[in-house]
Amino acid sequence: MDVMNGIRQAQRSQGTAAVLGIGTVTPPNFIYQSEYADYYFRATKSEHLKELKEEFQTICDETKIRKRHFHLTEEMLEKHPKIASHKDQESLDARQDIVFGEVPKLGLQAAEKAIKEWGQAKAKITHLIFHSTTGSIDMPGADRRMLELLGLPSSVKRSMMYHQNCSGGNTVLRLAKDIAENTRGTRVLVICSEISLTAFRGPSKDHNDTLLPQAIFGDGAAAVIVGSEPDLSVERPLYEIITARQTILPGTEDAFIGHIRQDGLTLYMSPPAPEFISSSVADTLSEVVGPLGIITNWNSAFWAVNPCMPAILEQVEADLALDKEKLQVTRHVLSEYGNMMSATIFFMLDEMRKQSVSEGKTTVGGGMEYGVLLGFGAGITMETTVLRANANTSVALNTEEEEDDVWII
Repeated sequence: MDVMNGIRQAQRSQGTAAVLGIGTVTPPNFIYQSEYADYYFRATKSEHLKELKEEFQTICDETKIRKRHFHLTEEMLEKHPKIASHKDQESLDARQDIVFGEVPKLGLQAAEKAIKEWGQAKAKITHLIFHSTTGSIDMPGADRRMLELLGLPSSVKRSMMYHQNCSGGNTVLRLAKDIAENTRGTRVLVICSEISLTAFRGPSKDHNDTLLPQAIFGDGAAAVIVGSEPDLSVERPLYEIITARQTILPGTEDAFIGHIRQDGLTLYMSPPAPEFISSSVADTLSEVVGPLGIITNWNSAFWAVNPCMPAILEQVEADLALDKEKLQVTRHVLSEYGNMMSATIFFMLDEMRKQSVSEGKTTVGGGMEYGVLLGFGAGITMETTVLRANANTSVALNTEEEEDDVWII
């Protein structure tokens, strides 16, 4: 037994897993939310549905989103008109053919940024976790393609995950922590890539639940490098991952659901979803965070919340009595990009450390030492991740200018 314990201890890392690099990217095409209703009804040839368009404009205004980025363009819809219908039973092949190539490509750009910031050779990556809610379900998957696109060794241990939606960023971070802390010397590349055309469809007078997903989802990809026992001479730990936990909220199995059908990915979020979360979020957070003894007041932490729908964000803020500035980064990311499902939470971390640098804060958590990441996915599944933000040091960050993007209206 002593021999086996010695082998086990030699295999296991001694330190806490940390995020060692972040990369985020969006497609260059973007649309201002104030003009999206005109675009959407024109592109789907639905301008005759005037009352429905007015309703959709109201929904768009209530999201508090300023703009969203998309791979899909009107030219693509002209080429693949079945995607623009409400329920064309033959559109799945066209959708899958597009995202099969484009989801990995977008993920590649994010991965290259994260690896560059990490500063180590790609050959030191030992594990790859690739997640997409909107990518094609193929064998082999995007994880296998990423080995070739990035030029990674064939010995890299791959995991492909699908359909974790808005909680997916937390989910893959939890898995990366488990891998990094249980196997010494590992460096895990995590990629979340989302292109929402899988769920794009035209409006219908008989299916108003179609409108909310069309008003909130945007496209983007994010990547992080995760490892423990960093070499501080060349690696810079940004956020230590203290704990990560998944909780299924009771009685919510039908509150947020999705299905792959012949007309793409269908999503439904019930109106009571915010109330379901409200009844559980404070107690669940106390169960996860309380025993750690490091966050005694919710306003003493930094926050990043991927809320699925706008009303949930307001409910979380009210239930936890958070000061308005606590969700400033969350609201900024949602305003500038919309909900990019699994990638969103990493955009928030990226934005938080950028603001911390520009404002001269003492940590990459906006001056706070500890923080909480929340993600809400189908089920309803609540993912809670507690982070420790390390000291802020001035570094060159990825800051693409909006002028490089293309306004497609």
